[in-house]
Amino acid sequence: MITANDLRRGTTFEWEGELYRVVEYRHTYLGRGSANVRVKMRNLRTGATIDRTFTPEDRINDVRLELREVQYLYHDGILYYFMDTETYEQPALPAEILGDAVDYLTENMTLQISTYEGEPIDIELPVTVELEVIEAPPGFAGDTATGATKQVTLETGLKVTVPLFVEEGDIVRVDTRTGQYLSRI
Repeated sequence: MITANDLRRGTTFEWEGELYRVVEYRHTYLGRGSANVRVKMRNLRTGATIDRTFTPEDRINDVRLELREVQYLYHDGILYYFMDTETYEQPALPAEILGDAVDYLTENMTLQISTYEGEPIDIELPVTVELEVIEAPPGFAGDTATGATKQVTLETGLKVTVPLFVEEGDIVRVDTRTGQYLSRI
């Protein structure tokens, strides 16, 4: 058991029989009243996001997830399939649970899958991924005084703002936490 004060972004816990992961965390102090812990949490089984306010003393069941290394295989429109690199099992997760992570998945990518009591719950992406630019408008700097940018489409369908020198066919490194361009490879 942990208290609501111990919640941080990325913490997984059980509340009212469901598994949740903290998406956003804010500790607020009211004028003369007590402090509150405001949490935006995502249900790991349904993908639904809920806002909840706890008092700092509220007791919450802490959950330990098992991480296994998997390789992303393919998706069939509804489910995303992975292969455990040790046991060769092929767990599948629906797109609703993966959320924005599907924008960074490429075939044969190695990543971590979280399981709880043998049930696949979520994936842990690497901090950065390298993706190919498949569509890029021409970049004309003109009379710009600062670094000009343009928006390109990557191989997964993700749209990212990049500097003008990035062209179609280039490989770019993207931060999976923020979705921002980091560098050209």
